[in-house]
Amino acid sequence: MIRISHVLCQFLRVLLRFGLFLLIVATVPIPSPAQTCATGSDLDAASKSAIDSAATQYLQMSKSGDVAGLKVNAIPQLASDFESIEQAVVTNKPYLAGGQATIAGSYLLDASQAKAPLPRAEFYCGIYNSQDRLAFFIPNLPPGRYAIVIQRVTGKDPITLTLVLQNLGGAWKLAGYYPRLDSLGGHDGEWYLAKAREYKVKGYAHDAWFYYLTAWDLTAPVNFMSTPQLDKIADEMQAARPSDLPSDSSPMSVSANGKVFKITELAAVPVDNNLDLRIRYQNPDAGNSGVAFQDNIALIKAVVAKYPEIRDGFNAIIVRAVDSSGHEYGSLLPVKDIK
Repeated sequence: MIRISHVLCQFLRVLLRFGLFLLIVATVPIPSPAQTCATGSDLDAASKSAIDSAATQYLQMSKSGDVAGLKVNAIPQLASDFESIEQAVVTNKPYLAGGQATIAGSYLLDASQAKAPLPRAEFYCGIYNSQDRLAFFIPNLPPGRYAIVIQRVTGKDPITLTLVLQNLGGAWKLAGYYPRLDSLGGHDGEWYLAKAREYKVKGYAHDAWFYYLTAWDLTAPVNFMSTPQLDKIADEMQAARPSDLPSDSSPMSVSANGKVFKITELAAVPVDNNLDLRIRYQNPDAGNSGVAFQDNIALIKAVVAKYPEIRDGFNAIIVRAVDSSGHEYGSLLPVKDIK
């Protein structure tokens, strides 16, 4: 995920994927007077024109790969650490340059009346209880006027570019950069949501979970917003969450190659036009490529034996052995080749 700034990016670390997200959107309190959102008819024409003009300019810079121009127009916090933005611009230039852009939403977020950074800024936009309503949640937000502009770019590979802007000295500066492809393998979020529901009915708990996550990622322009559609996906997803998902603090033990390994991560990752499953695990022999390779392949087979539905949901398995000294060894095996 690309940073908004050193301040705003803290939200992405706190989000914990979707667990906290659900707690936030479970109830909708009345926002503080220090935090307001204007959109649609509530957004005055002059402000909308200035915001949209800046967003369009930054999109055009992105299409031409003008990283230097974007950096010059970024807020100081972002300009001082611009590598992630540069990488995102270079990576997504082919998708942005190849399509026609339209602005799907412009939102003026005003926190200028706050006396100090807001522990959790909450901006509620649109008419309450309408299907078009949405909200943004940003922690530790400094006082100021911000804008979020969502731009859809059509083409062979549709992509959404969401920009966060901050008004400094009367100019709308770049404060966040979020490109996100709208499809994977030729399928959009609705397709992955339908597949997730299908896997849930079949009892394929892990396939269902990861397809729900993929559906959410393809549907949400950014991870710090709430809409009725996203809330519905998140509710279904949490209800389908497997109880044995591993983590660093609660690893999964799996026997393979005559050893017992601790898996610390299972994650669905897009690779080219496919959805692969990534496994990260602890292996004291990660620095020995010959041994690590054998362990990796054995672990892949053991995990697929434990969860045979993986064969149906993923194109390949990526496994990474990691030891306490920082050594890492990775292997990839297409599902069709797992015997």
